[in-house]
Amino acid sequence: MEIQVPEHESMDKATTRSDSGSSEESLDRLLPPVNTTLSPRKRTTSQCKSEPPLLRTSKRTIYTAGRPPWYNEQGTQSKEAFVIGLCGGSACGKTTVARKIIEALDVPWVVLLSMDSFYKVLSPEQQQLAASNDYNFDHVDAFDFVLLVHTLRKLKQGKSVKIPVYDFTTHGRQKEWKIVYGASVIIFEGIMSFADKELLKLLDMKIFVDTDSDIRLVRRLQRDITERGREIEGVIKQYNKFVKPAFEQYIEPTMRLADIVVPRGGGNMVAIDLIVQHVHSQLEERKLRWDMAALASAHQFQPLPETLSVLKSTPQVKGMHTIIRNKETSRDEFIFYSKRLMRLLIEHALSFLPSQSITVQTPQDQDYDGRTFHGKRITGVSILRAGETMEPALRAVCKDVRIGKILIQTNQDTGEPELHYLRLPKDITEDHVILMDCTVSTGAAAMMAVRVLLDHDAQEDKIFLVSLLMAEMGVHSVAYAFPQVKIITTAVDKKVNDLFHIIPGIGKY
Repeated sequence: MEIQVPEHESMDKATTRSDSGSSEESLDRLLPPVNTTLSPRKRTTSQCKSEPPLLRTSKRTIYTAGRPPWYNEQGTQSKEAFVIGLCGGSACGKTTVARKIIEALDVPWVVLLSMDSFYKVLSPEQQQLAASNDYNFDHVDAFDFVLLVHTLRKLKQGKSVKIPVYDFTTHGRQKEWKIVYGASVIIFEGIMSFADKELLKLLDMKIFVDTDSDIRLVRRLQRDITERGREIEGVIKQYNKFVKPAFEQYIEPTMRLADIVVPRGGGNMVAIDLIVQHVHSQLEERKLRWDMAALASAHQFQPLPETLSVLKSTPQVKGMHTIIRNKETSRDEFIFYSKRLMRLLIEHALSFLPSQSITVQTPQDQDYDGRTFHGKRITGVSILRAGETMEPALRAVCKDVRIGKILIQTNQDTGEPELHYLRLPKDITEDHVILMDCTVSTGAAAMMAVRVLLDHDAQEDKIFLVSLLMAEMGVHSVAYAFPQVKIITTAVDKKVNDLFHIIPGIGKY
């Protein structure tokens, strides 16, 4: 679907961030002229999260952290993020348009990604040119398109990504990168947003913001002087030498690739309303509806998976289950015996970690052939809130264990699990992850938590789902979606009721 805003508004040839330079070679990066016959747009959808996880407007605060599931009941990707590309000259109002779209969309999971983050790292010679306003930041070669395309593709697929933070005062990347994860909509803005073939393939909607060149020049002067510490002479020099020619050579020609042209930038609410309507219709088409009843019956009468390990039901374990399942049990006794079970469960889970033989010297100077953990690290991740109660047991048996937290709640209107909070330790790629939740009934939250870990590059065969009590339905759901995840519990109950509570169960933990 291609939408064109009626051009009854004046559309002056603006000037903006750009660059003179080898025209043929750089223009070769552009797509060929757009066909007049339009093919249907490929469906996609989304999830992602921005830093900081909120957007303040004049009326309210929009929280952008979290997301609904982006995968189906099999744990595989069923949709991608809907990506809006915003292009236009320097200081044309792209960021303003993006923020107004976010405010009008009124969906909680949105990422705003700026092309400015992907300037190349400058050499010492280029640094000197930049200091004297003689380096061309408005040329296609000034941007790291390889990193940009890789990052946007990964983000669109729902993966966690690291975004470089560019410092316009020092003309270099800051040491700390920003982690972005989890959205239904990604808004990508930049002067060269349409200047790369691979990048264009990732955009589901392309918008060109067209603002009068005089207005853009005034805005650029104000921004570069007040925000970037530049001198007025240097800004004008850079504008005339690089920005204006580059706009005419590289940016303005890409207007023909746009689905929507927005005259006057953020002041054109008619165009913004059209954009919002289209995005809403796309998100509605891609909405995932979890059929819990179908999920419940999908694995009936099947044997429990081999990846499941149930703590041996000794008289001691059976007795503790009797106490915590009894509705007459006092709160203090419930807590005491639950903690005892958790400790046994965590100890049992650790027995599945890889180990290797090692020989040590005893205090009597004798050899002892023992075993030691064979892995990089152990990380615990609790599914809030009940899973957090298992953390003390893990800390008691694993020295210096790193702890992460995930908050997942079910949307009562859609039945979808939704991610509302996430805090994971850095770099869990090589870690063995103990994922903790006290009870697992349908498995929806556990499946989402596993997918979150995989999106942060955890390895599926190094994830251990540990729970005090599980329903057979939840065991099957997780095992079917993620066959390499080890599932460890103290008991498995047969059924769930119409409200998807475990029967006979343990109550609201």
